[in-house]
Amino acid sequence: MGDVGSRRLTDSARLARIAGSLNVWVVMLTIGLTGGIGSGKSAVADLLRQLGASIIDADRLGHEAYTPNSEAWQQVVAAFGKEILTPEDEIDRRKLGSIVFADPAELARLNGIMHPLMARMVEERKANLAAAGETVTVVEAAVLFEAGWDSLVDEVWTTSAPIERVVERLHARNGLSEEEARKRINSQMSVEERNRRSDVVVDNSSDLAALERGVRELWQARVKGQVNQSNG
Repeated sequence: MGDVGSRRLTDSARLARIAGSLNVWVVMLTIGLTGGIGSGKSAVADLLRQLGASIIDADRLGHEAYTPNSEAWQQVVAAFGKEILTPEDEIDRRKLGSIVFADPAELARLNGIMHPLMARMVEERKANLAAAGETVTVVEAAVLFEAGWDSLVDEVWTTSAPIERVVERLHARNGLSEEEARKRINSQMSVEERNRRSDVVVDNSSDLAALERGVRELWQARVKGQVNQSNG
């Protein structure tokens, strides 16, 4: 964790300089929130929002990045051709997906375009939130580690649930068979590696009430203390 911690510290210092250039001094805690499919990441993000955190949703940023004629749009179209566009010149995510998910090299090509651009968007959002006086921000991203975005946050929280429970949730929520659910789970970073690389593992093996209690306890014990100490 030493090298990762150094990168995170460097990023915090950079954010402080950005905020300082805007005549604002605030120490903002940035939490990276990740987790495998069906692990409850979105539910945890909603709970943290209710407790007062600002949320930067990487999936929404990705949609914004594909806005016609944006920098990302231009680079993706140049790489994959105008065949991926709708008649309205929007990127057809299904067409693009059929290309990149059929070939790991093409997926790596797309990620090589999108991940750095989205990292810059995250940085900009963080700076704006710090300038607005926000003290806790959560970067919600399923591919936080894969994209290297853990270097953009102060600490990483991972939602985790037993595979059997995740399979049940995916069947109820998405109508996936057990085979389909397990295939999606196995296509992602392993639970063990994700947990090992995280600072906090949020257990979501029970119901929503238990998850809410756990998140509130983490907020009181881990978040409020750091924020109050830094900005007291």
